[in-house]
Amino acid sequence: MQTKIERLEKKAQHIRELLLKMCCRAGTGHVTSAFSCTEIMVALYYGGLLRFDPKNPEWAGRDRFILSKGQASVLLYPILADLGFYPVKELDKFNSADGMFGVHLQHDVPGVEITSGSLGHGIGLATGLALAFKMDREWPMVYALLGDAECYEGSVWEAAMFASHHRLSNLVAIIDRNHMGATNFTEHMVELEPLADKWRAFGWDVVSVNGHSFEQLLGALDGLRSRKVAKPRLVIADTVKGKGIPFMCYDPLWHACVPKGEKQKMALDAVLKGEEA
Repeated sequence: MQTKIERLEKKAQHIRELLLKMCCRAGTGHVTSAFSCTEIMVALYYGGLLRFDPKNPEWAGRDRFILSKGQASVLLYPILADLGFYPVKELDKFNSADGMFGVHLQHDVPGVEITSGSLGHGIGLATGLALAFKMDREWPMVYALLGDAECYEGSVWEAAMFASHHRLSNLVAIIDRNHMGATNFTEHMVELEPLADKWRAFGWDVVSVNGHSFEQLLGALDGLRSRKVAKPRLVIADTVKGKGIPFMCYDPLWHACVPKGEKQKMALDAVLKGEEA
């Protein structure tokens, strides 16, 4: 297990490097939003949890991953490139007229299921997919990654109630609990806590983990295909927005901003050294 975790940690560092260089070239991208959920998505794509085929992105038997916090598209693009869905050199064209990638997630990118960026939509789509698979007696898993400030949207709670009612045990939602929205800390805007209790009250099987610990993430996400609990699973992943670049952490004003000049060099050095927040 330790060897696997070390491999995942190195992969997370590599993906952060690809992501930061891509955004710095383009001069745009939600770096801090993506860095908070890097371990979550690396665990899903490289930890043996998601079923997919880079050579056949539309494979009917694939699991569905719904990136509801579509501002973190700058994380999914390099992951899919690294896995072989398209050449890594395509990252050089991020946010350019002749490229396939935009700042928000686009469904026409190989390996991407939905266009997202308008928060609160992804969990509803994921719930519909999970119900359709259940009705058709098909068993792909459906994973949805939400931002915590996204939980201010009423549509999230409508979907949560619906999923629980239909006992969608093939649905897994993950909340990137970095405690920040676009402009402020969540608990300074409208308190979300006690977040776990609220989801339990809606009928979900809830687990809270350190969102930067592969050991805890794998423990919460592995083996869900065969579990006996007839409830959707929610993983609340406690994270740091901007994880990996200390001077960008705990500062809401870095949302949607890319470091420039000397700050850019500092950020890249921090990622290459694997510095902690």
